[in-house]
Amino acid sequence: MSGSSSAPRASDGRSPADLIALDGRVVAVTGAGGNIGAGIAARMAAAGATVVSHTRSSPVEPIKGRSGQPGLVVTADLTAPDGPRRVVDMTLDRYGRLDGLVNNAAVQTVAGFAELTDPEWSEMIDTNLTATHRLTQAAAAAMAAQDSGGAIVHIASIEGSYPAPGHGHYSVSKAGMIMHARAAAQAYGSAGVRVNVVSPGLISRPGIEDAWPEGVGRWSVACPLGRLGTPEDVGDACVFLCSDLARWITGAELVVDGGVMSNPTW
Repeated sequence: MSGSSSAPRASDGRSPADLIALDGRVVAVTGAGGNIGAGIAARMAAAGATVVSHTRSSPVEPIKGRSGQPGLVVTADLTAPDGPRRVVDMTLDRYGRLDGLVNNAAVQTVAGFAELTDPEWSEMIDTNLTATHRLTQAAAAAMAAQDSGGAIVHIASIEGSYPAPGHGHYSVSKAGMIMHARAAAQAYGSAGVRVNVVSPGLISRPGIEDAWPEGVGRWSVACPLGRLGTPEDVGDACVFLCSDLARWITGAELVVDGGVMSNPTW
């Protein structure tokens, strides 16, 4: 990548309300069949984007944005070498462009670090980190070929900075995503492609209070804002980072955790 970027350099007199809008843009969201992914996809559509919803196996319906243009659903195994390329190619075939990518697809298994097997390690790294790398390469190449660049957002986790027992391999994968975004921001900035990270805390999902009452209780006490996050909280952070309001932000981590990481750990 070389040369100067033609991505937005200033507000051009537009208001913040105009800058946050994603009308006319095509945004792909991986893992859109999951709780957080569905929330991200819905908020992108509400902001005006045409949404490409990726799923591996979960049933997903196309999202119609406020423009009325129907969205696209792409089914792909992102751990397969050609899976990430399929998401980008099908997006380009349908819409002729790709303006945003949210790398949200992930697995989160529980395993003791000392007892972790090679297959458990490989599944985590292949899904959460290697697929993110391949998708970023493919998406950034497509965005660089456009006159407006683009924006990529990785969905990491606060566990990328603070590992939890049984989640060591997950934490390693998320820490890798945080550093990957910084390296990618450096590599693709001259092409007008911004790469950032959203690191959520505990996000609500149906049944979580019954399945993990002790953890939800501890979180509620530790969280300065006093509640679990919602998929919409994560989605709104992604909308911001994909919009022109964030036009001079790249290589950054936006923590969306209600303030939990502000608490001392000793």
